[in-house]
Amino acid sequence: MHYSWLKPEGDALLKRKDRLPHALLLRGPQGIGKLAFAEALARALLCEKPGPDGSACGQCTACRWMEQGAHPDFRRLEPESLSGQDESEQGGEKKASVQIQVEQVRGIAGFINISSHRGGVKVVLIHPAETLNNNAANALLKNLEEPPPRTYFLLVAHRWHQLPPTIRSRCRHITLPPPPVEAARDWLKQQGLRDPDLALAQAGGAPLLALKFDEEYWRERELFLKAIAGDGLDALSVAEQFRDQEPALIVSWLQKWSYDLVCHKMTGRVSYNPDLAAVISAVAERIDPLEAVRFLRHVVRLQRIVSHPLNARLFLEQLLLTYAALLRRRPLELAA
Repeated sequence: MHYSWLKPEGDALLKRKDRLPHALLLRGPQGIGKLAFAEALARALLCEKPGPDGSACGQCTACRWMEQGAHPDFRRLEPESLSGQDESEQGGEKKASVQIQVEQVRGIAGFINISSHRGGVKVVLIHPAETLNNNAANALLKNLEEPPPRTYFLLVAHRWHQLPPTIRSRCRHITLPPPPVEAARDWLKQQGLRDPDLALAQAGGAPLLALKFDEEYWRERELFLKAIAGDGLDALSVAEQFRDQEPALIVSWLQKWSYDLVCHKMTGRVSYNPDLAAVISAVAERIDPLEAVRFLRHVVRLQRIVSHPLNARLFLEQLLLTYAALLRRRPLELAA
């Protein structure tokens, strides 16, 4: 299914393609190829002359339409920020939404309730599914509860646990694993990456995510981590220095950093930042292990709101002030 490490899971689904449930939740870490997997499965379901293994032929009318992004029996729901759509409001630019809106879900009602154009199946791909806002999730639930015949929903989720239980319970879960380290390393070398081991470590073993890290990413990451590792951290100054950085990226760096602090404190190992192992070792000596675990859990919980904080500057300041308290071995005041 496009990436060799997902082929076993793809082959297993294609063998029972005619007996698939109406809704599949394809879950796993970001950056392992889940979206390409879902797209390949959609092509296979829509293909009019599938191969002996059930895969898409790539030559029929349906396959050509999918290649052009114009198949009338296929719909994709994703946030405007991923689809490249922009909105204008009163003559100005409105920031593209990072959520799937209820209007998008309602927009597929006519599509799923009419006969297919080609007399076959219809496929709705939702990516990433956890970006459905509450109203959109509720609207989708109605379709999942009473699906029209021969209609498939493919939900791709990086953080599947953030989906409402009602959505999760109406899908068959397919867990897609990250590739073995050797396979991921070899693939990244084929893509021309100079230091695949460090990139894989920073990406948590996800090769597609590792491939996205450019020189600016590495430069900004190093500046940020060195800024928070030194003695006498001035949280407000660091917040000012990185005020234009995406909050989600700051949280990602801090989550990996705090995980490495906890891991080194407990086991002496470093997972995400092996190039800064000596610095992590020195910082780990200064922190209380239980408070470090509390801080790590706090940062993980922030993943739910980091894409749309009410005030990005205040969000960053509060986060860094809490981290500074950890370094000074002060009790952390965390929101429930």
